[in-house]
Amino acid sequence: MTTTDGPKSSAREDLERRLRGRRPGSALKFIGPFSPLLLLVVWEAASRGGLLDARFFPPPTSIAGTFWELLTTGTLLEHSLITLTRVGIGIVLGGVPGLVLGIAFGAVQWLRVLAGPIFASLLPIPKIAILPLLLLIFGVEETSKYVIVAIGVFFYIFYNTMGGVLQTPPIYFDVARTSGASRWRTWSTVALPAALPSIFTGLKLAVGGAFVVIAASEFLGSRTGVGYMIWSAWQTLAVSKMFVGIVTISLLGYLAGLLVALVERRLVPWSRQ
Repeated sequence: MTTTDGPKSSAREDLERRLRGRRPGSALKFIGPFSPLLLLVVWEAASRGGLLDARFFPPPTSIAGTFWELLTTGTLLEHSLITLTRVGIGIVLGGVPGLVLGIAFGAVQWLRVLAGPIFASLLPIPKIAILPLLLLIFGVEETSKYVIVAIGVFFYIFYNTMGGVLQTPPIYFDVARTSGASRWRTWSTVALPAALPSIFTGLKLAVGGAFVVIAASEFLGSRTGVGYMIWSAWQTLAVSKMFVGIVTISLLGYLAGLLVALVERRLVPWSRQ
C-alpha cells in the first residue's frame, strides 16, 4: 500500500518556504540597523544642497549642535525627566485598572454583555479632546497630565488583556474548576499567564500612545516637559530646537519600548513576539 503523506508534506514545506521568502543575508542584517544613519546623510546633503528648505528642514548637524547645547546646559535632561515621570505614573494609573478589568471582562461573560458597549462607546473619543475638561477639574498641575495618560493607556491594556483571556482554550478553565481552584486562583494562575503575550502587546502600544498623548497635553497645559519645549520652539520659530524635541520624544519612546520588550522576554519566554 502506497501513501502520499511524504509528497504532500514535502510540497507543503516547499510552499511554506516560498511564502516566508528568503532570509536576509548577513550584509543586510548589518546594514539594517544603520538605515536611520543613511537617512540622516541624505537629509544633510539635501538640506545643504538646496533640495530641502533649510528654514524648515535644517541640516542634521545643526540639529545635533542644538541637541548638544540643550543637553550640556541640563535643559533637555530636565524636560525629559519630567515627561518620563508623567508617562510612568500615567501608565501605572491606567495600566493596573486596565489589566484587572481586562481579565474580569474576559473571564465573565455577563460583564462583557452589560458593560462592554460602554467601553466601546468611550474608545473612539480622542483622548486629547478631553484635556480641557481635565484641566477644569484638576487644574494645570501634574494631576491632569497623569490622568490624560492613564486614560489613553487604559484602553490599550484593557482590550488586549480581554482578548488574551478570550483566546485562552476553555479546557484550561475546566481543569482549574475540576481541581477545585477558587475564582481568584483561576484568574491568577490560568487567565493571567495565558493573556500575558497579549498584555505585553497592549503595553507596547500603550507606551507609544502615552508619549503621543503626553506631548500633546504638554503643548496646551504645561510649562515643562518635552512637549512644551517643542511648542515653545514653534512659537519662537526655533526650528532646530523643535526637531530636538521631536527626536527626544522618539528616542524616549523607542527606549521605553525596548525596556518593555526586555521584560517580556524575561517573563514570557514562550511568546513568539
